[in-house]
Amino acid sequence: MAKRHIKVVELFAGVGGFRIGLEGASDAYDTIWNNQWEPSTQHQDASLVYQARFGKKGHCNKDINKVPTTEIPDHDLLVGGFPCQDYSVAATLSRSGGIEGKKGVLWWQIYRILNEKGDKRPKYIFFENVDRLLNSPATQRGRDFAIILASLSDLGYVVEWRIINAADYGMPQRRRRTYIVGYQKDSVVAQKFETMEDWVEFDGVMAKAFEFKPKEKTVSEFDINGTIQEVSAGFNKGKKDSPFGNAGMMMDRHVYSVDADPVYDGPRQTLGGNLIDEKLVPEDFFISDEDLPKWQYEKGAKKIERVSKEGFKYTFSEGGMTFPDYLDQPSRTIITGEGGTAPSRFKHVVQTPSGRYRRLLPIELERMNMFPDNHTLHPQVSDGRRAFLMGNALVCGIVEAIGKSLYQFIYGEAPVSSKPIFIQRDARPMLDLGLFADENKIFVVNRPKKQYTLDKTKHLLIGVVKKDNEEYFLKEEPTKIYYTGISGTFPSTIALNKLYYFMPYIKKQGVSDLYLIRVARVGTKSEVHPETEDERPRLVFELEYLESLPNKQWVFLEKDKDFAFKDTLLGKIFKDK
Repeated sequence: MAKRHIKVVELFAGVGGFRIGLEGASDAYDTIWNNQWEPSTQHQDASLVYQARFGKKGHCNKDINKVPTTEIPDHDLLVGGFPCQDYSVAATLSRSGGIEGKKGVLWWQIYRILNEKGDKRPKYIFFENVDRLLNSPATQRGRDFAIILASLSDLGYVVEWRIINAADYGMPQRRRRTYIVGYQKDSVVAQKFETMEDWVEFDGVMAKAFEFKPKEKTVSEFDINGTIQEVSAGFNKGKKDSPFGNAGMMMDRHVYSVDADPVYDGPRQTLGGNLIDEKLVPEDFFISDEDLPKWQYEKGAKKIERVSKEGFKYTFSEGGMTFPDYLDQPSRTIITGEGGTAPSRFKHVVQTPSGRYRRLLPIELERMNMFPDNHTLHPQVSDGRRAFLMGNALVCGIVEAIGKSLYQFIYGEAPVSSKPIFIQRDARPMLDLGLFADENKIFVVNRPKKQYTLDKTKHLLIGVVKKDNEEYFLKEEPTKIYYTGISGTFPSTIALNKLYYFMPYIKKQGVSDLYLIRVARVGTKSEVHPETEDERPRLVFELEYLESLPNKQWVFLEKDKDFAFKDTLLGKIFKDK
């Protein structure tokens, strides 16, 4: 089998959230060039972290406005979380025939790169932005998004989008963002398109990644007509609401959209489940008794008399915030001002088992965005700046899921990754900065916990782990892949559609760890171990760790050809837990 290879260029890269998510989706995604530039500061914290984790090769720390398209290598997939700004355009075209936008408006840099790539522009695009993109600006609802869709249509892309709240799909943060995926009309993905309604609701890249149920009477269909300048000046003018639903697609300037209700019944992560042990928290993250009233004031409801610049008196009011933050729910949205010791309405505060109050550590903020632990740890980056970086970041788990779906549409097979999103990237020695050499703040801490309800009436498969795979299953990692023997050796008595849980059986040790079977499919051993060149079909279970028994338990295994197993109900194994 030829090696799959998707060349990726990452714009507005931050500390690499897109890269982590895509690498976690499939080894095929290869980031060959990336750009990160923070215009508001001389100290390029995100660029420092990015290079420390991924190396200097292909990294560009220059203002994208000043990077010629000729310096950006040809690629298959362009990704980026472009900043939300004013997308309006000037009334005239520039001499070059392109769009003359406001200086520094970064959407037009994406457009410029795609336009100037010509027939070498990427087959696929994948962007992230704030959820309000579909409703902005307030004076002309939906205009900004209409400009983006029209621009991409004129470049030959079919585009779909979803507003996704990560917490709705079991992730640890309530973070609503707009995700946009596009593909050239001659691409293999576009050839699978049948109808807009079916693609958006059932068959498309987004629908396969994040299942949803359409809200009744929210379907909207319309065309985006006119030049980009005409769209900018007149789209939806005078209307109260945006015509865009939170799920939809556009093809040839025709839009189909609907409002989506998420569908998800798997394990869920919470703020409390991602906190580190209290004894490891540095003292300066705790709130003193003296400062606690200041925090309570900031979090409380207020009505304050103020005077405007023009001398008018008015009452400023705001509602109360949760204090402390709920530990049994996903966190609130992390913002860039999360760091620092000053009392704030928007910073998270948790109460520890001892009763003390404290702020969140950078490692916990990383976990809320599903980054590897200590990803932003760098001797030249302060804790406050690490918090800022996470306030600007995306949730890697969202990118991973969409990346998996996109891969399946491109290649028609399940993706495999040797770098799941929780894998830590070590400091790269090529920087020659002695990074992390004397660093003593790297925590070795508890792993995140999840909320779920065990259903003891569900089927559990216990399968023996072969000797060469035992070390892999003894590692404490949240996801695993289990390969059975070749398909002819798997017991025909096991009903695959009934399997729900899995426990690996380690010889001479028994069973301990319980996993949820996320995906059951057919694959080959060479997916993960290409050196074997073993292309014989096998059953593959993609697993998510749930918990472990307090003590290892012996189980009698049945034997079917070359496969030792037990097909039972979860209640039998957990009855004495």
